[in-house]
Amino acid sequence: MKMNSQSLLAKRNAFGLLKSVSLTTTLTVSFSMIAYAQSSSNPNLQIEATGSQESNLSILTPTKILQGNELLDKLGTTLGATLGNELGVSATGYGVGSSRPVIRGLEGARVQILQNGLSVGDVSSISADHAVATPLQNAQQIEILRGAAALKYGSGSSGGLVNVVNERIHTTLPEQASGVANTSYETVNNGRAASGVLEGSVGSIALHVDTAINNAQNYRFPGQSTQSQGEPAGGWTVPPGGAENNYTGKLPNSFNNQNNLGLGASYIGKSGYTGVSIERLNNNYGIPTPEGGAINQSQNRYDFQHETRDPFGNFSAIKFSAANSNYNHTEFGPDGIAAALWKNIANEARLDLSHKNFMGWKGNIGAQVTRASLEASDLASGSYAIVPSTKTKSNALFWIEEGRWGALQANLGLRYDNVSQNPNSATIFPYEAGVGGNGINFKIDGNASSNGPLNPQAVNRNFNLISYSAGGLWNLVHGYGLGAAYTVSQRAPSAQELYAYGVHESTATFMVGNSNLSKEISNNLELTAQKVLGKVRGKASIYVNKFNNYIYGNYISGESAGDDNFSVVVAQQAAATIKGAEAELTYNWNQFGSGARLFADASQGSFDAGGNLPLQPAPRVGLQLAQQKNKWLVNASYTYSFEQNRLASWEVGPTPSYNLLNAGLSYTEKVNKISWTGYINLRNLLNEQIRYATTPMAVRLYAPQPGRSMMVGIRAAF
Repeated sequence: MKMNSQSLLAKRNAFGLLKSVSLTTTLTVSFSMIAYAQSSSNPNLQIEATGSQESNLSILTPTKILQGNELLDKLGTTLGATLGNELGVSATGYGVGSSRPVIRGLEGARVQILQNGLSVGDVSSISADHAVATPLQNAQQIEILRGAAALKYGSGSSGGLVNVVNERIHTTLPEQASGVANTSYETVNNGRAASGVLEGSVGSIALHVDTAINNAQNYRFPGQSTQSQGEPAGGWTVPPGGAENNYTGKLPNSFNNQNNLGLGASYIGKSGYTGVSIERLNNNYGIPTPEGGAINQSQNRYDFQHETRDPFGNFSAIKFSAANSNYNHTEFGPDGIAAALWKNIANEARLDLSHKNFMGWKGNIGAQVTRASLEASDLASGSYAIVPSTKTKSNALFWIEEGRWGALQANLGLRYDNVSQNPNSATIFPYEAGVGGNGINFKIDGNASSNGPLNPQAVNRNFNLISYSAGGLWNLVHGYGLGAAYTVSQRAPSAQELYAYGVHESTATFMVGNSNLSKEISNNLELTAQKVLGKVRGKASIYVNKFNNYIYGNYISGESAGDDNFSVVVAQQAAATIKGAEAELTYNWNQFGSGARLFADASQGSFDAGGNLPLQPAPRVGLQLAQQKNKWLVNASYTYSFEQNRLASWEVGPTPSYNLLNAGLSYTEKVNKISWTGYINLRNLLNEQIRYATTPMAVRLYAPQPGRSMMVGIRAAF
């Protein structure tokens, strides 16, 4: 059942354990006493993730829901920072301006990002320096989906997908007017943040307003010019030219400034609702690479939703949703001059029809249509930048079912997509014009490139994709279960993978697409076990994900011509396998009093022909402790990330291990009808130099994550 925002606010106020926006991207998980208890007696499976809690039957539908105070406690300025410590989830780290989640060693286009069940409409999957264009500060919940649940929203998400829910469009009338306001200050980057939400109703119309502002300067990092164990020759330096050139104190181009405004209104009737919302997002952040630079990002988004309950026959609901996103960002060079302009106009519509119980099965069928128009222009030359103008079309049908018969439960998912990539046929690639020696053309082993298999062609491509999933759970005894799930996910190559050709300064590479790429096929098998009764609970899983035609950027033996001398990265395909394991054990988790959580996860990808996949997360273990008494909450978390020495042949490393220690303290007092919470969050108390193995080398070798930090803030809710 969907939880409305009023009930969420009430539950937040009841416990008073309210935290603020975090402006650092540290790998940490902090304990929070969320405002609901996960019932072990709930017999229902959840295939509609939005609005649901984390199901005890997550073996069948691997879904994690962050909401209430748990979300507030882990919230960061980026999606990767917010989710980077969930089980099996890590993050990329372009400073604190851009960070996407990495799920089980998979990132980019393999991890789809949604807002309210529809694509966010940005270009963050193209490159790690492009920030996800969805505001988080006033999000009601964030969901991580895999398996059959993910097939409802997309076929290419072999890693999974993330859905950010802001509930600007209410599905029920708020019981009374409510509001939340928060402000905070952080020492590591002179970060100042403020956010607010106001909700209410007029007759049958539910209204919503939210806004947030974050301003953060360049952050301090633990500067170390001496080489330590595990570092490459010359040590980790900023910049990587040697200790004499080492920056100390603050990391250049690590600032982040963003603001957003969201409005929503919906009519609530007896049999359903109809609503609209609008959003404006602005985000200006630095690119912390040796070359430097910045990105100025903006997006206008419009959403529409309509749902009718019990429309006809044996169907329980019919829902239509649509969104239009008008996205653009301007990339600035180190001289502050605008270098490239990216635009993406995305339109998406979905129709979902849910049926009632039939012979133990419940589920839905639906259709989805997506249209996107991508343009990237070099402002100096007027030609394309990296990727030619491309129109992407996708038409899909999906069918999801779940059932329960005594101790046996099962779910099934089936999805068909037709995806076409249509580049501008008039595109003239530099190699076709015979341009060379000016940084546009490139060399391979000293020889100038020619019109051969490494050069993309502006040709239309069409892909038919069939993805499916099946899972089962056997409840051995009450509260204990064993399960298995098998998912096949097919993905069409992206426009960048097919048609890219040009210099990308933020990753220090010359990108070369391959217009002959085939569809990528993922075959994932997962075995799980869990205990969901009592104060001590646990779950563990192992998985194997085998890929046919895995698409990756291969750093070939060559460099671009001209003064940049960037590495040449060519889109290629190969058979690959990712294996991993995850486990966690909790005591009195998400309940009153004392609580503890012990977790560990590890995954590693390799090419079947030999060698490691790039950008693979390091294994981690962590411990969290908390004590809540009366109006006080104290918590601490410790995470140890192992050294990552299983790198791709072209990666520099190993990535050093690190110890991350965080702590927090909060106090809540209710005065009249307002609940006030003061809090202090301490991050990276050991002041360790942290570098993520999932971050591209251009940033990983240059820019560590923020150092020791203290955040203080106050929050009011009514």
